[in-house]
Amino acid sequence: MWIPLTKYGWPQVAVLPALIAAAMLLCLLMYPATVPGWFIISAEAVLAIALIWVLTFFRDPYRIVPQDKDIQLAPADGKITDIEIVNEDKFIAGPALRIGIFLSIFDVHINRAPCNVSVEKIRYKKGRFKNAANPLSGQVNESNDLYLVRTDRPNDKLILRQISGAIARRIVCQVQQGQKLTGGEKFGMIKFGSRTELYVPADENLKCLAKVGDKVKAGLTPLVRYE
Repeated sequence: MWIPLTKYGWPQVAVLPALIAAAMLLCLLMYPATVPGWFIISAEAVLAIALIWVLTFFRDPYRIVPQDKDIQLAPADGKITDIEIVNEDKFIAGPALRIGIFLSIFDVHINRAPCNVSVEKIRYKKGRFKNAANPLSGQVNESNDLYLVRTDRPNDKLILRQISGAIARRIVCQVQQGQKLTGGEKFGMIKFGSRTELYVPADENLKCLAKVGDKVKAGLTPLVRYE
C-alpha cells in the first residue's frame, strides 16, 4: 500500500532509505564468502525494519479537519503529558492554559494549526536536547515559538511551541510572519521525537476537553472549546 510522505522529510526520505538499501545489498554481496548465513539474515531483517520505520516516520496521512470555529485542535499527534495554568508574559500577557504533547518516534510528526490564525511573530531559540516527555524541556530545549492570533472570535492570542527532544535535532517551520493559516493546516514538523505545546488564554468561557494521558491527533482531536 502506498504511504504518503511529507515534503518536510527531505532529504532524509531520499538519503536514509538509499543508505539502508545499499547496506542491505552489501550484506548480500558479502555472503557467503566472509560472513555466516545467520548473521546476514539477521542484518537484513534489522535493515528492513529500519527502512520501514524511516518511511513510516515521515508519513503524512490525509485528514478531514472538523469545521467548528469554537474549538481548538491538537497541533500534533502524541500523548498529553501535562495540562496546567501558567503565567505567560511574552505574548499573551496573563494566565494561560498550557497543554503539552509528547511525540514518540512512532507518532506522525506533522504540526498543524489549532484553528484559523494569523502568524504575528516567530521566535527561534537555541537550547539543549533533554527528554521531551518532561514538561521542563519546553524551557531549556531548542524551540520555535509561533505567536498567533485567532482570526475568528474571540480573537485570542495563542502560542504554539515546537520543541526538540533528546533525539530530535531539526525543527521545520515553513510559515512567515503575517501569513494566515486555517485550522488543521500543516506548517512544519519536528524530526525524530519531540514535544509541542499550545498556550491559550485562561478564560472562564474556555473549556478544556483534554486530560493527561490522552492520545491525540493533529488536526482532528479538539483540545479546548469556547462556550
